[in-house]
Amino acid sequence: MSLLLSSGFRIPQIGLGTWKSRPGEVAAAVKTALQLGYRHIDCAAIYFNEAEVGEALQDVLKVKKIVPREQVFVTSKLWNTEHKKEHVRPALIKTLKELQLEYLDLYLIHWPVAFPNIGGEFKDRPSPKKNGKTLLEDVSLLETWEAMEGLVSEGLVRSIGVSNFTVPHLETLLSDSRIKPANNQVELHPYLPQNELAQYCKEKGIVITAYSPLGSPGNIPGDTDVLLEDPLVLRIAKKYHKSPASILLRYVIQRGFVVIPKSVTPARIESNKVDTESFELSEEDLAALLNIGKTKRYVDPSKNWGTLLFPDSHF
Repeated sequence: MSLLLSSGFRIPQIGLGTWKSRPGEVAAAVKTALQLGYRHIDCAAIYFNEAEVGEALQDVLKVKKIVPREQVFVTSKLWNTEHKKEHVRPALIKTLKELQLEYLDLYLIHWPVAFPNIGGEFKDRPSPKKNGKTLLEDVSLLETWEAMEGLVSEGLVRSIGVSNFTVPHLETLLSDSRIKPANNQVELHPYLPQNELAQYCKEKGIVITAYSPLGSPGNIPGDTDVLLEDPLVLRIAKKYHKSPASILLRYVIQRGFVVIPKSVTPARIESNKVDTESFELSEEDLAALLNIGKTKRYVDPSKNWGTLLFPDSHF
């Protein structure tokens, strides 16, 4: 299963996410996923594990030659400290070096905010704070995007897109861009269906990728709103003889989006793909999940950045 991007390339609809996958675990997870038929690996510089992901890609693609490079779709993301035009290309080159790749299939602006770049090694680079809030830097999204477009022209990146962008952010890019965003990666699940954003992206030909499709359990300390334990999700899972995770992933797939569940457990990695592709939700059950009656955003670091990226934030 894959979706056509506006760039003309296809993106596999189910990928392996690597957020919070620790060093010592992520290489094995990537190898397992590729051996099980995954053809999409989602990465980011700020995950600080791209070097280990690169070791796994090297082993599978070049040493053992289990699958050819052109059949594996690799995504990475530009961090907030690298938004100035002169920082974008070096950031990508570092990512390519760590991933041991000659090009990326998709490169995203990770968040629509810029932090000051104070130099030094990326992994040791602190984000200056004031009154407990991360300081922001005034860098136009259009400046960053122009540099991203240059990466496509060089052949270093096949497709470019964004992550965590709202409709106003996308309108800014579309107002003056040579290449429109091919993808917008956002938190999306039944508690956060993103209906308005999804409709806008559909109209503009922007494919959505859903992260935290299971509700990001454990991301908010003490949180009791566990999507995987929602009564409706459990009831539908019992009906189809599937896990709650498979129901939530299928919900994303049937809405026409890409989904990138994260796991380092071989059995879970396999079930996330095989089980999700093996059945369909009825229109009635899909509608029930779309109208689940609860709204929740699990991932919003912007509250610590002195800005409000998501006006609908509920915590």
